[in-house]
Amino acid sequence: MGLDDIRKRIAKAEAEAGRPADSTTLIAVSKVQPLERVEAVLEAGHRVFGENRVQEAQGKWPAFRERFDGVELHLIGPLQTNKARVALELFDAIHTLDRPKLATTLARLAQEMGRCPPLFIQVNTGEEPQKAGVLPAEADAFVAEARALDLPVQGLMCIPPVEEEPSLHFALLAKIAARNGLDGLSMGMSSDFESAIALGATHVRVGSAIFGERDYG
Repeated sequence: MGLDDIRKRIAKAEAEAGRPADSTTLIAVSKVQPLERVEAVLEAGHRVFGENRVQEAQGKWPAFRERFDGVELHLIGPLQTNKARVALELFDAIHTLDRPKLATTLARLAQEMGRCPPLFIQVNTGEEPQKAGVLPAEADAFVAEARALDLPVQGLMCIPPVEEEPSLHFALLAKIAARNGLDGLSMGMSSDFESAIALGATHVRVGSAIFGERDYG
């Protein structure tokens, strides 16, 4: 298990960037991981996890939460509007607010339920047609729209294109967040979280480097 190694690397990256210790939240990405691997990370004391699918999380986490106190669950995959109610009940943060229809659905449900977890707006920094997220040029307007709906927007999230230098995308996301007065930056994964921390990431999403390669079989 690579949890200790990742924690040490995060601490080193924070120190090198002149940032306070523990200013980065490590989200252990547990999607499609065998339950025993997730349990081992919980036994090691880690409590912040990321899931891609509402349904998978629904089947996995209620039982773990009964056994382990203080679990914090982040949705880091796309959210369909018909799963929004379950997502609001299950997750402690949602990193993939990416379109007006989802914003209005979440706002309606939040009013009805009297609660809404912190939200991150997904920005498609690479402007990739196959990827979710608002375009950089539309991000300011969408932040304003979400705030007008009384949604608790905490920050921004991005997934850089695989073939491009990630730090350019992290810098762009940080710039958009700063001009909108947002503190949260959900960026950086197993292969690039150190450069994300150097550019201000508050949440890094690390899966295979903690759990080992995923088993899709």
